[in-house]
Amino acid sequence: MTKLATLHNALFDWLDRQSGFILPTLARFTFAAVLLVYFWKSAATKLGDGFFGILFPSDGAYVQIFPRAMEAAGYDSSQLGVFHWAVALAGTWAEFILPALIVIGLLSRLASIGMIGFILMQSATDVIGHGASDPQTLGAWFDGLSGSLILDQRLLWITVLLIIVVKGAGPLSVDRIMGRLA
Repeated sequence: MTKLATLHNALFDWLDRQSGFILPTLARFTFAAVLLVYFWKSAATKLGDGFFGILFPSDGAYVQIFPRAMEAAGYDSSQLGVFHWAVALAGTWAEFILPALIVIGLLSRLASIGMIGFILMQSATDVIGHGASDPQTLGAWFDGLSGSLILDQRLLWITVLLIIVVKGAGPLSVDRIMGRLA
């Protein structure tokens, strides 16, 4: 029994020492594999027409981000103010830039904090603005069901991002290269 405990302790001590490499690298890989394209596709739906579409979000952007304000404005985004434009623009850019920063590992802790804030706002908008109160969509923790889109899945997304916030981007990152050059 002592040999088994010694083997157990040796194996998991080694794994603990490797966690600084394994966890952040795996977290960034998981984010890239599961969420990168999701957020980029979402951002692409918010771009306006033509070259200057990156400066002037589409009506769809306003509907996604400000559903109640757009409904009140008769779905005419020109009726909304500068605040709405600035938030829609920042949200669109955030969906492109923050995931890219996380994947390449540049300013990854700050980008991960930004994505956590983005996910929290996205969830609040889904629940409050879009009325996502259906129990299957909203879900509930500790209910034995793992498939709800908001509470279950987004908690997992945030947990992956928290690993990066706590541990950094890991050794295979621009952050690490820049740290060695500094």
